[in-house]
Amino acid sequence: MAEKKAKAAAKKPVAAKSAPPKAAKAEAQAVARESDAPEPRLSALYRESIVPEMMKKREWKSPMRVPRLLKITLNMGVGEAVADKKVLENAMGDLEKIAGQKPVMTRARRSIAGFKIRTGFPVGCKVTLRGRRMYEFLDRLVTVALPRSRDFRGLSPRAFDGRGGYSLGIREQIIFHEIKYEAIDTLRGLDVALSTNARDDGEARELLGALGLPLRS
Repeated sequence: MAEKKAKAAAKKPVAAKSAPPKAAKAEAQAVARESDAPEPRLSALYRESIVPEMMKKREWKSPMRVPRLLKITLNMGVGEAVADKKVLENAMGDLEKIAGQKPVMTRARRSIAGFKIRTGFPVGCKVTLRGRRMYEFLDRLVTVALPRSRDFRGLSPRAFDGRGGYSLGIREQIIFHEIKYEAIDTLRGLDVALSTNARDDGEARELLGALGLPLRS
């Protein structure tokens, strides 16, 4: 009986290994390309200068104790998208140029009768940056974009949230050199949220200041 079962099992065709999903394959290829590219300037600055300086100043024994930047989230609200879907498409196009990464659509969590918004309606777009793109965006933000803002005199030091986060608002997307004024449909702003693993506002301020964020004293 056992011999018959063994023969039957031997006759069964061996299932071919399933090919990896296209998304996973594309992600692996992107990581491989990034590994060949030079390290972003701010990433190298953090590793070579900020970590040892903060360890020495605060007398920390381990580099793992030094706070680090985790992610940057860009959010663009487009209330008029309720009446015209083309407006949302243009906003998503602008945000993709600014971030260098495809954004996702955000939808209303609740209905607001006064604005004719229902739950689930598209009201904006957002993108979350990590790793290389995060450092590259922050470099462009502090060295190119913010200095181009009208009457810019530094960022408020009061916008920390007490949990290692800092938020700032940008009134016009044209401060980013990727956006051409003659190609936009309208001026629109966006919110930028920087998330760190700092334990308090003091650590977060020291870290972001060292990375070049122009905070007012």
